[in-house]
Amino acid sequence: MIERYTNPEMGALWTDRNKWQTILDVEMAACDAAAELGKIPKEAAKNIREKADFDVSRILEIEKVTHHDLIAFLTNVAENVGEDSKYIHQGLTSSDVEDTAQDLTLKKSCDIILDDLHKFHDVLRRRAVEFKHTPCIGRTHGIHAEPMTFGLKLLLWMAEVERDIERVEHAKKIVSVGKLSGAVGTYSNIDPKIEEIVCEKLGLTPVRLATQVIQRDRHAEYMTTLAIVASSFEKFATEVRNLQRTDIREAEEYFSPGQKGSSAMPHKRNPITCERISGMARLVRGNALASMENISLWHERDISHSSVERVILPDSTINVDYCVRKFTNIIDKLLVYPDAMLANMNKTGGLIYSQRILLAIVGKGVLREDAYKWVQRNAMKKWMEGEDFKSNVEKDEDITKYLSKEEIDECFDFEYFLRNVDMIFSRFGL
Repeated sequence: MIERYTNPEMGALWTDRNKWQTILDVEMAACDAAAELGKIPKEAAKNIREKADFDVSRILEIEKVTHHDLIAFLTNVAENVGEDSKYIHQGLTSSDVEDTAQDLTLKKSCDIILDDLHKFHDVLRRRAVEFKHTPCIGRTHGIHAEPMTFGLKLLLWMAEVERDIERVEHAKKIVSVGKLSGAVGTYSNIDPKIEEIVCEKLGLTPVRLATQVIQRDRHAEYMTTLAIVASSFEKFATEVRNLQRTDIREAEEYFSPGQKGSSAMPHKRNPITCERISGMARLVRGNALASMENISLWHERDISHSSVERVILPDSTINVDYCVRKFTNIIDKLLVYPDAMLANMNKTGGLIYSQRILLAIVGKGVLREDAYKWVQRNAMKKWMEGEDFKSNVEKDEDITKYLSKEEIDECFDFEYFLRNVDMIFSRFGL
C-alpha cells in the first residue's frame, strides 16, 4: 500500500529504512547522553555518531541467523562503527529503543494527520459559508422533517472535525513518550538521567514508570482516536452517498472528464470514493479493537503485541491520512444542486409545515392533543390519498375556526425555519 499511497510523507514513516534510522537516532542519543554524563568517552560517542550506519538487507541477512531483529541491527551497526560499538546499547533492552522510536514515529504521524484535518476544516469552512442560506430539507429517520440549509449540514461536520482535532492533539500527547529504563523498568544498569536527556533531545516526555515496555493503554487510546476520526469521515461520506442517490441527487462527487462509472452501464455516476472511505473506516475500527487486546501482557512484558502493532499502526495511520485527504478533495469539488434541494423540499406538498400549523392553533388556546389530531388527519390524507395538504387545512372547519387564510399562508413559508441560521454560524465566528 505504501508504494501506491498518495502521501509519501506518511508512507515514508513506516518504511524499514525509517524504522531503523529512528532506532539508530535513539541509540546515538543515548551514547551522547552517556558521554555527557561521563559514562563513556566523548571521543567514542563522536565516533559512533560519525560512523554509525546500517543496511536493511544486511540486517535481514543477519536476522536469518539471530532470529532477533534488534540484535541483527546492532550487529550491522557494529560492523560500521568498529571498536567503539561496545558502548552502544549499554544498559538498554530492546524495547527501550524500539518503543521510544515507535512513539516518536507515532508523534510524527499525528502531526501529518493534524495538518490534514486543519486543511479539511478550512475547506468545510469555505463551503459551509458558500451554502449558508441554501435551503434544503432536513431528514429524520430518512423521512422529510423540516427545512434547514446545506450550509448547516457542512457546519455540523466542521464542528465535529474540530473535536477530532482536539482528540488527535490529546492522543499525540499520550504517545509522545519514551523510556530508557532497562529490562523491567528499574534502571538497573542505566542512569535515569540518560532517559531524561534523550527524551528531551527527541521531543518526548519520559514515562513516570514502565515495565520492559511502555504501557499499551497509550497506544490503544491513540488507535481508538484514529477509529473515531475514521468514523467521522465515514459518517460524512455516507451522507454524500445518500445525497447522490438518483431519487435525491442534491449533491454528488465530482465526476472528472473521461471517468467511467460502470463497465456495463455508460450512464452511471457512482460515489466510489465515499464508498471506499466507508469501507476503510471499518478497518481502522477493527485495528482499534486489536490495540485494546494488546493492553494485557504477561507480567512485565511479552511479545504478543509486537506483531499486531507492525500491522495496525502503519495500516491505520496511512488509512486515516488517505481518507482525510481524499474526502477533503471530495468536499472541495463537491457538486451541489440547490434547485434539486428546493424541489425535494416541496416534494411532500407542504407536509413539512405541519408543526407550524400545530403551534399556530395551540397559540390560539386550543389543547395540543386536539390541534395535533386535526393537523395529523389532514397530513394522513396527503400521505395515503394524495390530497393537497394545504387545501385540506384551509377547508378543515376545526382549524379555520381559529386560523384565517392569511395565518395559514404564513405557516407555509420555509424562510421562517431559517431565521436563526446566522445566529448558529456566529457561534463559529462565521
